Amino acid sequence: MSPAAPRVLLVNPWIHDFAAYDFWARPLGLLLLAAILRRHDYSVTYYDCLDRFHPRARTSPSPQRQGRGPFFKTPIAKPPGLSDVPRTFSRYGIPVDWLRQDLAAMTPPDLILVTGLMTYWASGVAETIAELKRAFPGRPVVLGGIYSTLLPDHARRHSGADHVVTGAGERAVLEVAAELTGYRPDWRFDPDDLDTHPLPALDLQRRVPFIPLLTARGCPYRCAYCAAAILAPVRQRRNPQLVFEEIVHWHRRFGVRDVAFYDDALLVDAEAHALPLFDRIAAAGLGLRLHTPNALHIGCIDDRVARAMRRAGMTTIRLGLETTDFEHRRRLDAKVSAGQFQRAVDCLQRAGFTSDQIGAYLLVGLPDQPLEAVEAAIAAVRAAGVTPIPAHYSPIAGTPLWPAAKRASRYDLEADPVFANNAIWPCRPEGFSWSWLSRLKALCAGAGH
Repeated sequence: MSPAAPRVLLVNPWIHDFAAYDFWARPLGLLLLAAILRRHDYSVTYYDCLDRFHPRARTSPSPQRQGRGPFFKTPIAKPPGLSDVPRTFSRYGIPVDWLRQDLAAMTPPDLILVTGLMTYWASGVAETIAELKRAFPGRPVVLGGIYSTLLPDHARRHSGADHVVTGAGERAVLEVAAELTGYRPDWRFDPDDLDTHPLPALDLQRRVPFIPLLTARGCPYRCAYCAAAILAPVRQRRNPQLVFEEIVHWHRRFGVRDVAFYDDALLVDAEAHALPLFDRIAAAGLGLRLHTPNALHIGCIDDRVARAMRRAGMTTIRLGLETTDFEHRRRLDAKVSAGQFQRAVDCLQRAGFTSDQIGAYLLVGLPDQPLEAVEAAIAAVRAAGVTPIPAHYSPIAGTPLWPAAKRASRYDLEADPVFANNAIWPCRPEGFSWSWLSRLKALCAGAGH
């Protein structure tokens, strides 16, 4: 490494929310940027404000949760306008004094990069950036990620960052770093070719309890509630052989067995993409457990795909069902019919998957969605032998459903992204009460009929 290489600190910020849990959650984009910078001889440091494995923690997280687990949390004041929400608002992540002590022990960086994920976590981003500026005054702070891409004006006004970057960061990161540090190496990858990208710098984490994996970007569907088309407008795929080699690399280096797919459309064109990958994984006999927290497209599942997933070690299957109101779902999406859902379930069950392994996401809290429709969907999913999993709707600016969400919400969604937090039910239907949530949980668990 060149002695003149600038020092870059990459930071995963705190979360401010009513609820948060580590369901195979890692800032994969930020770790990829770290790897790109490192390939170009920058001196890279990574800091995770959500770190469940911090050395000051009194107990070590259980290794039995397949990479998942609770974050540290500290109750904080509720945001203005949410005082009537009967839930505790918290800062999720390490305590403030731990962060301050760790930053004080660092060599000051030449550049600081911060990511922002959910838009309604904006205040956590702002608090993190304030602490970084307190520790390293005068050092430029750049914000990127989902939050800045979806709400760039809000990010510029409220995050405290000196620079806000929108869109995919692989091209921007070297340009921004060159502008702010004066260091301009020749590029050693093609930002438009995923197969030339370095492996994300998972090794910068304190521990690697699972492998977060992205085999492709983008989605061919344009669902009214989803921001995938905004965040990744062009569909790009990686070579399945290179994806397999990445899995083997991290498995051998860290002994990791759990793999969480971050794809929005893993099974699309499975013959050319997912099936070759699953076949390689099965043939390698690594004893992996595969998980799909981002949901699979139901229409892509047939007997061959189901058997291939089973042989590869698929353990957690999440289906993107969203609703069982198939007659009226055209305003939401056109990705699945009632027949396709039942066919997919039959295929998975024939392959040997059990109901506790197969979960179907159901959107709840949609604009103008009756509570009875949610309860009917839960009953239909349970009748199919599948576990219903409520996915509380969060309105996203720029999506086709955004205007309807603004009309249906009791909050001014454009005033502050916190009002889009799915934990507060921003588009509450008639008859909603917080006690109804207990009934919802009971119905999903098979009780309360």
